[in-house]
Order: sequence, then structure tokens, then C-alpha cells
Amino acid sequence: MKIALIQLDIAFGKPEVNYAAAERKIREAAAGSPDCIILPELWTTGYDLTRLGEIADPGGHTTGALMSGLAREYGVNIVAGSIAVRQENGGITNSMYVFDRSGACTGEYSKLHLFKLMEEHLYLQPGAAKGLFTLDGISCAGLICYDIRFPEWVRVHMAAGAEILFISAEWPLPRLSHWRALLISRAIENQCYVVACNRAGADPANTFAGHSLIIDPWGEIVSEASGGEEILRGELDLARVREVRGQIPVFADRRPELYR
Repeated sequence: MKIALIQLDIAFGKPEVNYAAAERKIREAAAGSPDCIILPELWTTGYDLTRLGEIADPGGHTTGALMSGLAREYGVNIVAGSIAVRQENGGITNSMYVFDRSGACTGEYSKLHLFKLMEEHLYLQPGAAKGLFTLDGISCAGLICYDIRFPEWVRVHMAAGAEILFISAEWPLPRLSHWRALLISRAIENQCYVVACNRAGADPANTFAGHSLIIDPWGEIVSEASGGEEILRGELDLARVREVRGQIPVFADRRPELYR
């Protein structure tokens, strides 16, 4: 599976600017004929949390129409990062949507763990469902940023059979070492591919790390971006997942009855 990660510099609180930039980058990425394209976290708004009531996408419809159309036009799967979605109850979630090659929405996940250091809990509602979906017959999981600090939540998805873990993030530069260490750890302990798309650039309160990553099931880095805006490309060999899981049968040796 060929992957393209769009490490975008997000315009703070300007959805129309970000829609145009994302569309341009997706078209550029699609020229390389990837099987899947992934975007970062909150790419339509950035962390302009105090204005989400005005700028969140109602029902995710604007984003869905754009991503579905591009997926269908290029015959590519799109893990459409995450966006601020205004729900019918008036609350706002940080939600990831997944579109298959036909443009159908095949996955949806709202960030379960809200990051209090960036005041997410004051403006967002947490999700309450798993991030499992299928791409081209491959079982996958999609999680968002802070979720990677909760290995038990990641393991729930991997124990359900997921072979690729997609992560969309806005991970700050001061904790770049944590980003790399946590992602490598999640790959090793779950014997899966990790495809992690971070944002580049800065907003009024934070500088972001970039360094999007593709990591194999042995914990080896397949591809890593720089700190700036770029399209990172890499290829996954899914036979590698089964090879590593067969070599060290972690999932067969689990004792979940004692993990309480």
C-alpha cells in the first residue's frame, strides 16, 4: 500500500483558506498514485477553539463533500484527518472521516481523550466509539493525537485485528521526542504499521513539530518528514505485519482475563 501524508501548515481559524490548501495538496499527492492519503488533526480550523461555534463544519457536510469528491475523482482512499464538527445537539467534536476509492464514507471517529493542556475539554465533546474501519480489505484503526498516550485504547483496536494505525495530530514541537518515542512504541507493542500525520507551522500559542512518520511493525522508521510543510510518501508491506506477529506471537500470549 502506497501512502501519502500531507503535513500541512494550517491557517488559524480560516476554514476557506484551509479547504483550498488541502485540496491543492491532495491533488499534488494524488499525482503520485498513492493508495491512501492522510491529513492532520483539525486541519480546517487549527486550534482556534474559542471560535469553533462559528467556524466548525455543521455535520461535517462541507468537508465530506470535498473529500468524497476528491476520493472518487482520483480513485484514492482518504483518511481525512480530523475536523471540528458541529453536531445536531449543538456540541462540537474533533472528528476523523475516512473515504474509500468510490467516495463513500467508510469510517468515522471522534477523539476520545481530550487534551486539557490545550483546553480541549472546555470546547469539545469527547467521542465514545472505536476508530475501526477497512481500506482495500485491510483492517485499520484511526485515532487522534493525544490518544497515542493511552496504549490500552490503541490495543483495543489492534486486538480487534487492525494492521495499520492511522494517527492525525497537531503535536507541539517541545514534545517532539515524545511523539517519536510513543509512535515507535505503539508500532512495536502492537506489531502494526503506524502512519502518523502531524501538522507543520505555528499558531498564536504553539509551534508544531511536523515530523510525520511511517513506522513498520518492527519499530523501524520507513519515512519521516522534516519540520516544514511537505508531502511524505512511503510504502507498506502488509505481509510484514503477519510475519512479525508470527515471529513473536504477542496477541496469542495475552492474558486479558488478568488485565483488570
